[in-house]
Amino acid sequence: MAPSPPNILFILADDLGYADVSCCGRRDFTTPNIDRIAAEGIRFSQAYANSAVCTASRVALMTGRYQYRLPVGLEEPLSTRVPRKIGLPPDHPTLPSLLKRADYRSALIGKWHLGILPDFGPLQSGYDHFWGFRSGAVDYFTHKSGPPTSDTEDLWHDDTRISQSGYLTTLLGSRTVDLVEAYAKSRQPFLISLHFNAPHWPWEAPGDEAEAMRLTSLFHYDGGTQRTYQRMIQQMDLQIGRVLQALDASGVAENTIVVFTSDNGGERYSDT
Repeated sequence: MAPSPPNILFILADDLGYADVSCCGRRDFTTPNIDRIAAEGIRFSQAYANSAVCTASRVALMTGRYQYRLPVGLEEPLSTRVPRKIGLPPDHPTLPSLLKRADYRSALIGKWHLGILPDFGPLQSGYDHFWGFRSGAVDYFTHKSGPPTSDTEDLWHDDTRISQSGYLTTLLGSRTVDLVEAYAKSRQPFLISLHFNAPHWPWEAPGDEAEAMRLTSLFHYDGGTQRTYQRMIQQMDLQIGRVLQALDASGVAENTIVVFTSDNGGERYSDT
C-alpha cells in the first residue's frame, strides 16, 4: 500500500524577532514547545523572510512566488484605511488551492491580511475553512481593529463575522486543536495554517483586559514592557504545545510536517 500523503501544520508568528525563542538565543525566558520543533526537526538558521513587511511576506508564503509579481505584494502593508479593490487574486494558484487538487482539506486559523470581502479572502484563495481576522492587527481582547467603543470587530468564521470573548492567542490555539482532532478522524490529508497575531502590537498579555479598554489606537505607542512581551510569546508557545499534543493524541504526528516561522522580523521589544 502506498504511504498516505503527509499532513502539514504551518505555524506563523507575527513580528517575532530571531532570538525571541530560546532555541535561537533567548535567555531570559524559555519557549519549550517551539524548541521541541527545532530539536525534533531541522533549524534553518540562515533563512530569511521574503520581505520585511507583513502583507508582502504573506503573499510570498501563500503563492511561492516573489511577492512583487502581484500588485498586492507591493502593499507594505495593505491598509483598509484606503478602500481599494486590491488583494490576493482568487484565480492565482496558492498553497491550499494546489493541495486541494491532491485531495487535501485545508484551513486558515488566524491572520489573513491579503484583501477584504467580497473580492478577497481565504475561502476565495483555496482554503476550505477560515477562523480568524482579515486586517493587519486586532486587539487581543476586543478583537477589533479600532478603539474598544468602535464597530470594528474583525473576527470571522468563514465569511461570517462573529463575536466571541477570550484572549485571541488562546482562541486560535483552541480552534486549531479542535480542527486537528476533527481532521485526524478523516482519511484525507490536511493543511492547517495557524497564523498567530502574537507578538504583534498592541502589547497585551493574558489578563491585560484593562489595557485593552484604555487604548484608543492599536499602535500602542505609550504601553508595553519586556515582561508583557515575554508573556505574549510564552502564551503563543503554550498554544503551540497544545496543538502538538493534539497531533500526538490523534495519532497523526508521525505523518505531519510541522513548520514554525515568523512573517518577518520583530519590533520594539524583540531581540533580532
